[in-house]
Amino acid sequence: MLRLPDFMSIDTANLWLNVPQLEQEKAHRQAQSYSNPTACYNAYLNNICLYQFFNWLEDWLREEYNLSASVFPSEQGLAYIWEVVSGAAIQFGDTRLVLIPTETLDLDVLCVPQEWVDIGSWKADYYIGVQVNLDADDDCWMRVYGFTTHRQLKNQGTYNQDSRCYSLPVEALADNIISLFATLELNLQVAVPSEVTLSEVEATDLLHILGDASVYNPRLFDIPFTQWAALISNEQWRQQLYNRRLGILKNTASVSLLNQSTALVNLNQWFEQFFEVGWQSVDALIDTHLLNLALECRGSHSKELTQKGAKIVDLGMQIDGKSVALLLAISTEAEGKTGVIAQVHPTGNDAYLPLNLKLSLIESGNVLQEIQSRSRDCYIQLNRFKVLPGANFSIRLVLGEFSITEDFVI
Repeated sequence: MLRLPDFMSIDTANLWLNVPQLEQEKAHRQAQSYSNPTACYNAYLNNICLYQFFNWLEDWLREEYNLSASVFPSEQGLAYIWEVVSGAAIQFGDTRLVLIPTETLDLDVLCVPQEWVDIGSWKADYYIGVQVNLDADDDCWMRVYGFTTHRQLKNQGTYNQDSRCYSLPVEALADNIISLFATLELNLQVAVPSEVTLSEVEATDLLHILGDASVYNPRLFDIPFTQWAALISNEQWRQQLYNRRLGILKNTASVSLLNQSTALVNLNQWFEQFFEVGWQSVDALIDTHLLNLALECRGSHSKELTQKGAKIVDLGMQIDGKSVALLLAISTEAEGKTGVIAQVHPTGNDAYLPLNLKLSLIESGNVLQEIQSRSRDCYIQLNRFKVLPGANFSIRLVLGEFSITEDFVI
């Protein structure tokens, strides 16, 4: 049986990457929070494809161009996208590329979901086909078999109305990924139709329908693509769709889009470097440049903290689409207890938090702690607290009519 080194020696035009067993296991754990087996496997395959290629790309960009890359639109945002659309996007400089993974052995076409082509805010410069083989126990691999550009896909590709995909024959693809870097300065995109605008009422109606998990493939539901594109390209509505399909939000038309509740987060798994969908390590978030400072837990116990996790929270229409970062630091304590510090920080280039943002600690419906931001607060923090094994608590963020509650268990 041929192994990865054999394939690499036979086919030197394509990029071949090893997929370690530990990376597969990590991706599998992170792909469990989806509404159906197809969505779970889609997230699993895309996760493996994204991060193995991302690591290779980061090394290449750093060495050749002194550039860094980031996940588009963010790691959290992409995790929500995988509930309904395949594909993984990476941004570096002004260039965006989308990875399209497949396990098909006999490849004849590259099929790209329409969302990555015809949504103006999503479209990319390059579309990269990746063949993934996860059948072997200790010799799993992925092969970058070719790439195309947005211009070529739109001008030469075939559009399939039933699958809402653009396809291009494999023989029309450029097969050496290194040659991509010679075309970075070229204009490789073409114009796409303008996106329609959905009202909040229209979005609520669509979320009520498509948020039902019995609608197995919402991207192919019988509504115009323009309406679907307007819904899925909106970060807040995309998260609402994900939450509803997982039953995190009660799926009734009367539920406000501004009141969010999320899945139960098991903090013990953070010690094993496993973060639920939407959460990630603080170091990873800093690397994306969304968070401009590290978690700085003030107090006499700060040196004891052993794990830090963060989540980007979109404040939506409350404050012009801005977001904040909810950060938790946890440590093991005597008698099996877990110490917790909770903070909220601004993101990106924002130096201060929005005024009157409330951060609360809740247990059994009772507010145990609460703090509210002032006009020039660069962060807010709850007093450090300890939690017994098996206990639950919640952290709530409130700004005007917006409210989100994160539920945790130790």
